[in-house]
Amino acid sequence: MTVLKTSLRNFLAHKGRMALSAVAVLLSVAFVCGTLVFTDTMNTTFDKLFAATSSDVTVSAENASDSGETTSDNGKPPVIPASVLDEVRGADGVKSAEGTVFSTSVTVVDGDKDSLSPTSGGPTIVGSWNGNDARTMKITDGAAPEGPDQVMVDADTADKHGLQLGDEIGVINAVGTHTAKISGIADFTVTNPGAAIFYLDTRTAQRALVGESGVYTNVNVTAATGVSDAQLKKNVLAELGGDYKVQTAEETAEANQKDLEGFMSVMKYAMLGFAGIAFLVGIFLIINTFSMLVAQRTREIGLMRAIGSSRSQVNRSVLAEALLLGVVGSVLGVGAGVGLAVGLMKLMGMMGMELSTDDLTVAWTTPALGLVLGVVVTVLAAYLPARRAGKISPMAALRDAGTPADGRAGWIRGAVGLVLTGAGGAALYLAGTADKATDGSLWLGLGVVLSLIGFVVVGPVLASGVVRVLGAVLLRAFGPVGRMAERNALRNPRRTGATGAALMIGLALVACLSVVGSSMVASATEELDKTVGTDFIIQSDSGQLITPQAVEAVKSTPGLERVTEYKWTEADFTTPDGKTVEDTAITAADPTYATDLRVETVEGKLADAYRPGSMSVHEDFAKDHGIGIGSKIEVAFKDGSTGALTVRAITSSEAVVDAGAMYTSIDTLAEHVPADRMPLDTLLFAAAKDGQQEAAYKALKDALHDYPQYTVRDQTDYKDALKDQIGQLLNMIYGLLALAIVVAILGVVNTLALSVVERTREIGLMRAIGLSRRQLRRMIRMESVVIALFGALLGLGLGMGWGATAQQLLALEGLKVLDIPWPTIIGVFIGSAFVGLFAALVPAFRAGRMNVLNAIATE
Repeated sequence: MTVLKTSLRNFLAHKGRMALSAVAVLLSVAFVCGTLVFTDTMNTTFDKLFAATSSDVTVSAENASDSGETTSDNGKPPVIPASVLDEVRGADGVKSAEGTVFSTSVTVVDGDKDSLSPTSGGPTIVGSWNGNDARTMKITDGAAPEGPDQVMVDADTADKHGLQLGDEIGVINAVGTHTAKISGIADFTVTNPGAAIFYLDTRTAQRALVGESGVYTNVNVTAATGVSDAQLKKNVLAELGGDYKVQTAEETAEANQKDLEGFMSVMKYAMLGFAGIAFLVGIFLIINTFSMLVAQRTREIGLMRAIGSSRSQVNRSVLAEALLLGVVGSVLGVGAGVGLAVGLMKLMGMMGMELSTDDLTVAWTTPALGLVLGVVVTVLAAYLPARRAGKISPMAALRDAGTPADGRAGWIRGAVGLVLTGAGGAALYLAGTADKATDGSLWLGLGVVLSLIGFVVVGPVLASGVVRVLGAVLLRAFGPVGRMAERNALRNPRRTGATGAALMIGLALVACLSVVGSSMVASATEELDKTVGTDFIIQSDSGQLITPQAVEAVKSTPGLERVTEYKWTEADFTTPDGKTVEDTAITAADPTYATDLRVETVEGKLADAYRPGSMSVHEDFAKDHGIGIGSKIEVAFKDGSTGALTVRAITSSEAVVDAGAMYTSIDTLAEHVPADRMPLDTLLFAAAKDGQQEAAYKALKDALHDYPQYTVRDQTDYKDALKDQIGQLLNMIYGLLALAIVVAILGVVNTLALSVVERTREIGLMRAIGLSRRQLRRMIRMESVVIALFGALLGLGLGMGWGATAQQLLALEGLKVLDIPWPTIIGVFIGSAFVGLFAALVPAFRAGRMNVLNAIATE
């Protein structure tokens, strides 16, 4: 009880000094809890949606996906004959059954040809209005569609785009363009997480989405009273046989949820990873805080030891303070995490994904995990300072209070740090010289961990040298004030090293990712320049296939010399070694593709792969299956027949564009796949006539005005789009890393604040002998800048090393250009100086306001 009282008294006595450490714990716990609450809420939202929209039993085509996704190679949804509806109605236990048609392979535009698709990445769904939808949608304005000229839209989409009754919209898909006027607006009775939904009557949906009547994509079946979904499924299967996909509501919901698992898992664990980085940075802050508090209480602890306190009691006293800090920070962090989750939901709402706070899900495991993490991390971080406190002898009561100078960091620490750094460097070297990217990635991970730990351990040793160099370059010009700032930073290398290390971690990751991202853009740009021999690339950014009408519009564009179609499908390959490789991608294109894409071949010529009955394979596939020029491969085409194709070319497996592709001609594909099952084009290539590039570019855009789902890009546009995609990804990562950098800034603030308290008497004496308030504030700001730049130098240097090694692994995949983004690196380094200035504002202000006499009288 005495230990607890002492700990509580010390905690309250130093509550101001503990505040920043508590904020670090709070932020880290909040990020963990916020991530878990946000992802759990999304799961709850989608679970409710899938449960509400799934009928008791759903019957669909055998080749339809489990989740009901309707995209197919020919742009039309897989369908079942209308006769299935009558058969289902005859099954035992069926209360009612209804045929429906829907498709997600569509684009919907308003009267100005502007897309009405969600910007959040959610699906655009066009389907027939049916009883199952009526359970989850309530018509709030107008009426349901009753003819080919009517369509109903969901309320969220109508609000977003200002749609009203009577407005004309167009539905564009592989069948053609269907126009109709809005007859009604329906609102969701469950949360709509971002889909745009449009309803036609059943007959119109059949013609507009499939191009024929007498077919459905699904039959929704409702069970009679007392009949379970599982029993109803058995009865329907018994009636239909095994030619169709039959799923219960639970199976449909699970399949839909499974489609989300990949995205949700990546987002969840990525965000938790950044929270872990913030925790790691926070550890340095907590260690520094308790180390300085213990050092400042050396005399006090010595007195406690002199009057009978044991080492273990002192140790437990410091750990109890850490426990209090962890509990307070974690409890506040859990609350802040729920607030963060709500904020993320609002942000997603602004981006188009609506998430209702009614579905806010806080599982008991979330606050429990937040509390455990926050407390455990805080106590572990305080263990070393607590152990150091326990070693203070009673004789320390006779010495002056204050922190010992600790001018040397310790040769053992330096030796261990150098060994770890050397081991990390060796692992990075092995990663950079690896023959396979998979092997090298293991060495890269080991090298990153060892070099990071090595730099953290050796930081105090490096601080002595690096700070002197920075002082000579930056501080000496400020005379005595600059020299005092340098000496203050050198006074305790261990503390300077730990403070700089906190900033180092975040900046190392920033530098590494900047190098990797810049190298990827530079490599892809170089590869495009070398391999792409066409002027324009036409494709859909949302992944939609190119309709025949759009292909015809492109081919009829004036000023074009050639247009190359590019299709993608799957097939089962039976190779000469007798093995069958199932569901393998094969690319079919016009013979001019060999000109549009200059693919490197190791044997033969790519143009020969477009001869009748011919194909190409990539080098790795050829080696794995003993394939050479002239080898025959049995190719069983999806939705088609089987044919024996002759290998005429073997392409390099190191290509960046179309890596691993196997080519054949569209004519060869047409010999084995019926016309009504031919896949639509994935993209188109177009080359302009000599001297007509600009005119053809404009003409192409005009030709595709009625097809806003497709984008026309020249090579410059394509490179810019690639750069923007990588840039957006990096900006998102930088935003998440900002949390770790904010915690690191708090560490600098805390270090300076405690350092000012530690030097109270010294500051009073300097003020007494003539140091002005302005000079004092400048000295503290300079000290902060030097510490920040020290951390930046270590972090940026380490990060560039990691990034250069990662690029060597990417080179094995064809991305061979190393590009150091010097403007970014220099900008981050300069920004670190401003970080230092910002961190010093409050400590410098407080130091400047000290009463000189009171400061001198401080013990």
